[in-house]
Amino acid sequence: MIRNHVSYSLSTNDLKMVRSVPPGGNWKNIPLSVPSKRLEQIRRSGGRTTLYGRLHWDKPSYTITTYFNRPGNGTYIHPLHDRLITAREAARLQSFPDNYIFAGTKGSLCKQIGNAVPPLLAYAIARQLKKKTNATKVLDLFCGSGGLSLGFAWAGYKIVAANDNFKAACTTYRQNHTKTTTLIEGDITDPEIKKELVRISRKEKVDIIVGGPPCQGFSYAGKRLIDDPRNFLYKEFVHMVAQIKPKVFLMENVEGILTSNNGKTFEEIKKNFTALGYKVSGRKMYASQFGVPQKRKRVVIIGLRAGDPEECFPSAILTDETQYVSTRSGIGDLSPVALEDHTALTTTAQSKFQKLMRGDITPAAYVNELS
Repeated sequence: MIRNHVSYSLSTNDLKMVRSVPPGGNWKNIPLSVPSKRLEQIRRSGGRTTLYGRLHWDKPSYTITTYFNRPGNGTYIHPLHDRLITAREAARLQSFPDNYIFAGTKGSLCKQIGNAVPPLLAYAIARQLKKKTNATKVLDLFCGSGGLSLGFAWAGYKIVAANDNFKAACTTYRQNHTKTTTLIEGDITDPEIKKELVRISRKEKVDIIVGGPPCQGFSYAGKRLIDDPRNFLYKEFVHMVAQIKPKVFLMENVEGILTSNNGKTFEEIKKNFTALGYKVSGRKMYASQFGVPQKRKRVVIIGLRAGDPEECFPSAILTDETQYVSTRSGIGDLSPVALEDHTALTTTAQSKFQKLMRGDITPAAYVNELS
C-alpha cells in the first residue's frame, strides 16, 4: 500500500503547457500561442532550462524543491503522464522509503520533502563518520521531516534528541522515528528549549550534532537576501555545539551558501567553529553519486575536535553519470495515475532502488550492489 501518492492540480492553462513539453523538455517547448505572463517574463530573461521541465525516464531527476506542486518552478512534470509528480514520487526521488509516511496538508508535504536531506546521502556520510570517529549518539537540530535522522539511524546511530519548529514536519518525524528518545517541538531561539536540549544531550552523552539550519536566504531559488534573519539561524547551531562540545558536528546547507555575500558567509561559519576548537572542512556533495535518483547538490560542513575532517567525507559510489540511478528506476513501478491516498502497489520491483524503497533490501545491501 502506497501513501501520499496524490498529484497536485493543474489549471487549464498549465495543463496546455504540460502537454506541450516532451520528456527532458522545458519552457522552450511551449508554443507562443499558450498565454502566460510568467512565460513571457521567462522568455525575456532567458530563464533556467529546468522551468516547466518534464522529467526524463532515463536520467535522474533535477533537484526536488519545495515547489514541486508548480510546473513553472522546476522540472516536476511526470515523464510519461500529463501531471505533476505526486508527493510519494517526490519522496522516492529523495530516497525516502515507501513506509515513511508524511503528515499534514498537501502543501506542507512539498516543504517537508523538498527541504529534506536525501536519507541515502545522509547514510553514506554517517557510515564514513562512524568509521573515523566512533560517534554513536545524535542530536538532530532543524530536523524537519527527518531525512538526516533516517540516514544516521540506517547507519546504526541512536538519535537521542531532535528539534524543529515546523508542526507538520514534527508530526511526520514522530510517527516515523519512534526510537528517537526526545523530539522537542519549538523555536530553537527560545532559551528554555535550548536549555532542555543541552540538558538531554549532556545526560545522554551526545557525541555528534547534525542539522541543516534554514537556508532560504542562501538558496539560488530565492532572492538570497544577505540580511534575511533565517541566514543567521546557523548561529544557534554554533551555540549548541559550544554548549554540548560533541566529538563531531555535521551541518548541511544549499550550495548557495558557498557564494553568499561573496563567500564571506561560508568563511564566517567556518571561523565560528574553528574558534570552538574544531578542525573544519566543507565541500559540495552530489546525491546522485550515492545512489539517489536526483541531481541534488548540498554543501556539507564537518567539524572534529580531534582528527582530520577531510577523511570523514565518503567517496562517491557512482563516478560516471551513465551509472546514475534514473527516474524510471526511482518511480517507474508506481501506479500510472495518482489515485487516492491509499493506493495498492500491484507491480513488481524493476530495480535495486525500487527494492530498497519497498523494504525488500537494506540500505547496506543496496549500496553494496551499487559498488
